[in-house]
Amino acid sequence: MKVIWILSIAGIGTNTLLFFQPKFEILREKMVKYQIEARGIKSETVLSAMRKVPRHEFVPEKYRREAYNDYPLPIGHGQTISQPYIVALMTELADITKGEKVLEIGAGSGYQAAILAEITDSVYTIEIIPELAKSVRKRFLQLGYKNIAVKNADGYYGWKKFAPFDAIIVTAAAEHVPPPLIRQLNEGGKMVIPVGHQFQVQNLMVIEKKDGKIRCRNVLPVRFVPLVREKK
Repeated sequence: MKVIWILSIAGIGTNTLLFFQPKFEILREKMVKYQIEARGIKSETVLSAMRKVPRHEFVPEKYRREAYNDYPLPIGHGQTISQPYIVALMTELADITKGEKVLEIGAGSGYQAAILAEITDSVYTIEIIPELAKSVRKRFLQLGYKNIAVKNADGYYGWKKFAPFDAIIVTAAAEHVPPPLIRQLNEGGKMVIPVGHQFQVQNLMVIEKKDGKIRCRNVLPVRFVPLVREKK
């Protein structure tokens, strides 16, 4: 007797997505090999984290089939989840090691923070949009990330209570490097931040604090959504 399995696409839920889990794992491995390693990311720590984190869990359900493609995806409220390569590049540039304390500005979907949480045990992330901050807290709880603290606030001012930070990653374009973030960067620490206006060329920059001096270098041109600020 021939058995026919019928799967209803409408109303697809968590249990159904688990059925497709092996396919997501294959897509994630291809993402790392062809989008990230092939472009020169060498850090085994970063590559391992990119292989572990289920990116499809951080995008809206209607985009899950595109989760491992080579481009950013909308997550609502005018925000996006960054291209996988850019997430890997920014993480490698931050040069994070286990035991270090990291601050992320712009939690968004939570994907970048999850990658950081696979590398170190103290991650702090700030999200100004209340709905995104609420959903990302829920997502971290569901996925078992207990080493990420979330704050709903204007990321321009950082998180002074837990400063200084060994690394800071900013996932939205600022018109200038926020002075509070420089002050909250630890000696020897690095900040990775896109700088520039929304409709002009933005530059991905690495800011390093060393021997009491600030050193800056441009890495490459990028395009990010603008850093959302608190309305006054």
